[in-house]
Amino acid sequence: MDPATMEARAAEAEAFLRSLASRHRLMILCTLLEGETSVGELVRRLGLTQSNLSRHLANLREEGLVATRREGVVIHYRIASERVRPILVELYRLFCAPGAASSREADGMPPEDATAPGA
Repeated sequence: MDPATMEARAAEAEAFLRSLASRHRLMILCTLLEGETSVGELVRRLGLTQSNLSRHLANLREEGLVATRREGVVIHYRIASERVRPILVELYRLFCAPGAASSREADGMPPEDATAPGA
């Protein structure tokens, strides 16, 4: 790969990773991997305010990671980028799926709260 192409691809990857650099956006994407979800349902499931959620959804939409579908007054979101779906699936498996180990547990260390004094 020539340097100009590599730089362009690296910039694209950087933008993608930057869009993931938020726990709230990761929570949104992990939830959307389970299927299309309305804004109201995302608010309920994630515990975010609607304004905070809307800000994160706008960022994800700008990056082309999510798409919308309107049904009356209800807006539904879904994963839009099939290209990045495998990466999101792996992140879900490692961090969001039921039974996923924390990074400390995966490295063979006790959970952080178990090492606190008095635990």
